[in-house]
Formats: sequence, structure tokens, C-alpha cells
Amino acid sequence: MTSTTRVLAAGRRHSVACRADGTVVATGHDGAGECQVQRWTDVVAVAAGNVHPATNTGRSHTVGLRADGTVLATGWDGDGQCDVAGWRDVVAVAAGWRRTLGLRADGTVVAAGRESEGQCDVGSWREVVSVSAGDWHSVAVRADGRALAAGSDRRGQSAVDGWRDLADASAGYLHTVGLRRDGRVVATGDRTAGACAVDDWEDVVAVDAGSRHTVGLTASGLVLATGDDGSGQCDVGDWRDVVAVAAGATHTLGLRADGAVLAVGDDSDGQCGTGSWAVRRP
Repeated sequence: MTSTTRVLAAGRRHSVACRADGTVVATGHDGAGECQVQRWTDVVAVAAGNVHPATNTGRSHTVGLRADGTVLATGWDGDGQCDVAGWRDVVAVAAGWRRTLGLRADGTVVAAGRESEGQCDVGSWREVVSVSAGDWHSVAVRADGRALAAGSDRRGQSAVDGWRDLADASAGYLHTVGLRRDGRVVATGDRTAGACAVDDWEDVVAVDAGSRHTVGLTASGLVLATGDDGSGQCDVGDWRDVVAVAAGATHTLGLRADGAVLAVGDDSDGQCGTGSWAVRRP
């Protein structure tokens, strides 16, 4: 799953998806306006600001990429993470804790939001084909299959210099996962929750990193999950015919080929209330 086909997004306490007609649906916590997407049109990809669960977290934002390469944002803007109105020629977006990334058509990356840990130091990146935003670090994949990272590395989550032959990568709270072109998965960072236990995964076509869990989609439409399962966010073993996945802080989303959106995990804010959604296939 490349950044340009992410039609599902799972945040700290909300979920977002874009439909075939370019409209967007959202459910869950809306305390900062992160679910105010009803008027968005011509959207081709979405991203949801995510952060690990903690008593002082919860506010979030939502980002939408329009077909014309412009970007929309709504929700918490305390660090300027929604200041994306001037962005142009964008082909992919990613949202992290207090931060938004945009991949431009020329392979460069733009960033808005919190810079304290260096996670917005992406101005020198070139030939990028995929971007992801974790809590305090940003990750990208270059056209040559190598990975780039900026920001916090206190648990080794940015130690991606040696990765090769990547198709995509995803940044979580304190870990990063990389999808290789051969369908195998690599991981780096904090291993205490088991989110990096991906060494035996095969035939994977998409990955997404949550706060303390990792989700993978196989070529056959099955879903893999590892890491913290305290809210049931890894209970995906019976999912079938899935074509896209998204990992939130403590919940997981899956898009089936028929357009239905599956959800498991924490539903305390209604973030798993996707049963009525009909979303396009990416």
C-alpha cells in the first residue's frame, strides 16, 4: 500500500475514510473538530493524526489530499499542523502527533507542525515515494528503496539507514516497520510490546504501525497483527478479502473488497463505528 492509496486512516480516538465519489466520512472523538470533514470533496487520500494513549493526549487532526494536489486539514492546530492551505502538487499525505507531512510530485517533502524533536527536518529529502509520520519521528522511502528518518531516536525507531529494497514504511509511537519489495517486513525500535515481531511475515503488500501494535495485509487478503492487544486491536485473524488496513492508537481498521470497513479495538469514543460505511477499493 503506497501513500497515495491510503483511503483509510485511524487516529488516537477517531477514524476516517474517503469514498469513491471523493467525499469523506469520519467517526469518533470530535473534541477538536477532527471529524468535521462533511464538506470535503474530490479527496483521494486521508491521514489522521495519531499519538500513543496517555492522560494528556487525545486531541487530533485530519488531513485530506485532493485530486488537484492541494491539501485540506481540520482539527487541532496548536502547533500549526493544519497550516497546509498553501501546499501544491502534493501526491501523498501523512499525519502524526502535532504534525503533517506532504509528499510532492517532484519527490520532495514538506512539513508543518511541531519541530521540537527534529521530526520536520525533511527539507533535504529527495526522490521520495512514500512518507509516514509517527509520534515524534518521520520516515520516508526513496525511489531506490532506501529509508530516511528524522526526529526522535530514543528507542531506535529512526535506525533505518541500513534498510534496502523497501516498497513502503510506517512510523508508530516508538517503532518503525518497513515493507520490502519481496513481501517481507523489517522493524526497528521498542520491542517491549511485540510490535516489532514481524520477522516471519511473508507475502505482505501493506503495513501500518499503530502506537504499540503493527498490522500487515497479505496478498491473499488476510490480515496479520502483532503487539499490544489490550483493547483487542489485534483480533483480525478472521478477516478476509481485505484490500487496505490502518492502525490507530488502540484500534485497527480494514477495508474489504466489497467496500465494507471492519473495525476492532477500543471503541470508547465511537472510533469503531464504521459499520454503515461504504468505501471504495483503492
